[in-house]
Amino acid sequence: MSKQESVVLGQDDSGCCPGLLTAPLDEAQAGELAKVFKALGDPVRLRLLSMIASRAGGEICVCDLTPAFDLSQPTISHHLKLLRQAGLIDCERRGTWVYYWLLPEMTDQLAGILTRPGQPADTQATQAPS
Repeated sequence: MSKQESVVLGQDDSGCCPGLLTAPLDEAQAGELAKVFKALGDPVRLRLLSMIASRAGGEICVCDLTPAFDLSQPTISHHLKLLRQAGLIDCERRGTWVYYWLLPEMTDQLAGILTRPGQPADTQATQAPS
């Protein structure tokens, strides 16, 4: 299991998670959020996250991820490390292989931060910009 500590983005002492459109982010929140978006800002990492998140059973072996890319195994491992450091995925070694899974808490927090006030997250994509 990971030894990293998850940071709850946008959460204040009252337990409320304001979105970007309801309250300005402070410097610390913006810094933590930027790390997550930086991790997501690479096409390889986005594909890796998508492959991990969409896998039936909720986890995938690194041996199933590596062949999907025209990259070396150390490069794939580096991208996976950055996703782990951002709190998006976690992993566990089982014998010679490492298995990865999505940490839905972080993706839920991102969805909450990006959701417009008064709008359910699942209707956001169909709404025209105002």
